[in-house]
Amino acid sequence: MPATPTARRVLVSGASRGLGRALAQAFAARGDRVAVHYASRPEQARATLDSLAAPAEGAHVLVGGDLSVPEGAERVAAEAADGLGGLDVLVNNAAASTPAHPPAETSYAAWAAAWQQHVNVNLLATAHLSHLAAQRMIAQGSGGRIVNIGSRGAFRGEPEHPAYGATKAAVHALGQSLAVALAPHGIGVASVAPGFFATERVADRLSGASGEAIRAQSPFGRVAEPEEVAAAVLWLASPEAEWASGTVLDLNGASYLRT
Repeated sequence: MPATPTARRVLVSGASRGLGRALAQAFAARGDRVAVHYASRPEQARATLDSLAAPAEGAHVLVGGDLSVPEGAERVAAEAADGLGGLDVLVNNAAASTPAHPPAETSYAAWAAAWQQHVNVNLLATAHLSHLAAQRMIAQGSGGRIVNIGSRGAFRGEPEHPAYGATKAAVHALGQSLAVALAPHGIGVASVAPGFFATERVADRLSGASGEAIRAQSPFGRVAEPEEVAAAVLWLASPEAEWASGTVLDLNGASYLRT
């Protein structure tokens, strides 16, 4: 029989629903203990927690906090590490969700607000949590993994959501810098760049004619399921994926190809 995998201590940011929930479930199904982070949806986060396979030892934990401010990120990392007894894996999944802000039709006030929110949550929260988790991993002396959720939009452009595309490109670049900086400590850092995948957040965009157009972007004629993205993250976070550190992995069903 195959050996039982060693349980790890995993923090998933933005895990109340959608991809975050699928990520938490994938790690728990592997046997890991998970800190389920939420910002503003405690009931949905509790539902995520209740859906997780029970670990052989210990328990999963629920961690609430505002990652858009440095103090909030610090509290989240501390509570997750305290609840789990350390951190071995960080998945930076939390992301801002603001209305479309195309430059030609958006007021300056709305434009500035969208950019501030995306920078605070998509980029700075990722940077802050990564630093906090890496410091703990270094102190533990057993290495670790950081996986960032980026986006196809970082490469193809997001004319309706330019702050989203720009900050996700910055997340990819941050991950590659961290991969070089943290490798001497046995910490691998990688990112995934998904295209469209089906979650509550984009359900309205996937209905009707707009949904048909989005599905037609891929030659498979569909969008991804969150579980498909979670499977790739699970591998990048695995001990076997150390040599993938620095990778930005495209997960878009051949809807956007780059070399």
